[in-house]
Amino acid sequence: MTLMLTRFFQHVTSVAWLMRDTAYWAVVSPFKGKKLRPEDTFKQMSLIGVGSLPIVFLVMFFIGMVLAMQSAVTLKSFGYVSAVGGLVAASVLREIGPMLTAIVLAGRSGAAITAELGTMRVSEEIDALETMGLNPVQFLIVPRVLGMMIMAPCLTVLGDFVAMFGGYLIGVYSLDIDPVLYWRKSFEVLTIKDICSGVLKSVVFAGLVSNVACYFGFIVDGGAEGVGKSTTQSVVTSIVLIIVSDCLLTALFYFF
Repeated sequence: MTLMLTRFFQHVTSVAWLMRDTAYWAVVSPFKGKKLRPEDTFKQMSLIGVGSLPIVFLVMFFIGMVLAMQSAVTLKSFGYVSAVGGLVAASVLREIGPMLTAIVLAGRSGAAITAELGTMRVSEEIDALETMGLNPVQFLIVPRVLGMMIMAPCLTVLGDFVAMFGGYLIGVYSLDIDPVLYWRKSFEVLTIKDICSGVLKSVVFAGLVSNVACYFGFIVDGGAEGVGKSTTQSVVTSIVLIIVSDCLLTALFYFF
């Protein structure tokens, strides 16, 4: 038990230091003449954002349909089926959209980042960068973290609309809700706070997922087996952190 706690706090401390270094190289170092490499960031934005679009859209579309069907069961008993659109919109924008998008990114892009960096560690490419006097955080981690933190809010917003459209199909063609009424009810319940909180959550989740993925890629040891083990740890840790941070952020928005 003591050994597990020790390793846990070691990981937490190491991730915190990595996040500090990443923030320095991404925000502070450009003002000291050490420019970022925008081409690397754009490449990661394409790999993470564009590459994740199909699965994010697929997941969010069916989630919107499921929410509409489940909420209709309860709302029918109150004779207020027309409120399905509002319930779907509020649920997706506040909680489900940012969280599910982040989980998809953790399973797809986070795993890919860990495997890629882990392979570089095993093949001693990262050691070669350090030998040449290049900082691995600046060249390898910053583009991936920035790419995910930029694209996650975009994916979340697009996924929110896809989920609302999935709910729209159920509401209009299964529950016989007037299309105009559906969209009016959807936007009536939404506030600026709902939209901003969802976007902020997606940024926080992306920062956690990307830094955790890079960290577990950097500590790979033991060849191909180690890469697989670190990739699994990366995805599991990311999902747990997404859920925990979602609870904390929801409490923050609720009380303040």
